[in-house]
Amino acid sequence: MTASPSQFFDASSSRPGGSPIDPATDPWGVRRAENLLTSLEGVLSARVVTTPLGEVSEIHILAHAGQAPKQVVRNVESALLAHLGLRVDHRKISVAQTADVRPMEALETSAVHDAAIKRSVLFDDLMMATAPGRRRVVATVTLSCHGQLESATEEGPDTARNRVETAARAAVSVLERMADKYSLALEGAQIHEAFDRTYVMVGVHTVGGREAKLLVGTAEVIESAEHAAVYAVLDATNRWFAVRRGR
Repeated sequence: MTASPSQFFDASSSRPGGSPIDPATDPWGVRRAENLLTSLEGVLSARVVTTPLGEVSEIHILAHAGQAPKQVVRNVESALLAHLGLRVDHRKISVAQTADVRPMEALETSAVHDAAIKRSVLFDDLMMATAPGRRRVVATVTLSCHGQLESATEEGPDTARNRVETAARAAVSVLERMADKYSLALEGAQIHEAFDRTYVMVGVHTVGGREAKLLVGTAEVIESAEHAAVYAVLDATNRWFAVRRGR
């Protein structure tokens, strides 16, 4: 069937706020047809090919893998006939399917989520309390490993530096309970300024059998230096812990 400009109905102009396409730049209504087809459920993109006389020779559809090709073809036929008054032989319609296609923002969010799931140990909670009547602080750290929570409490002098070390020691104590056949000990925790930001750096000793290592981790101070100390411990040990747990 040969299509003329008068045969195509501009569906966008019938909608409130719709912007009609200039027939001079789209004499055979190809862009209007493609816009219509891409609005169909499951259709990612559409390309309409016409002859110099305006006859539709091919329609190429890219659809989600979950859509049945025959149903997509029927939807295309129905939409063209109902909205544009154009009858197209189903043999001219080809459907290609693709796997999950998502915007970059969604892919980045998914990648971050997947990476978090793969981490062996996750931060759950930190509680800092001052011991009554004494200048000492108590830190309770709770970590999660494959959905199971484990907590440990450590006590130390109530000074800025020692509060950070106490929180880090509590985190290391939790990890030692989780690490079968390995011993862990805090080498130290320090606060550093770099690049106009504040960081906490920790060193964690791991000992097991003939293996002894010093692991170093850092974390930027955002919520508090004590929270950063826990994150720095996890930064130092997460990869090491994942390897040992996988053995």
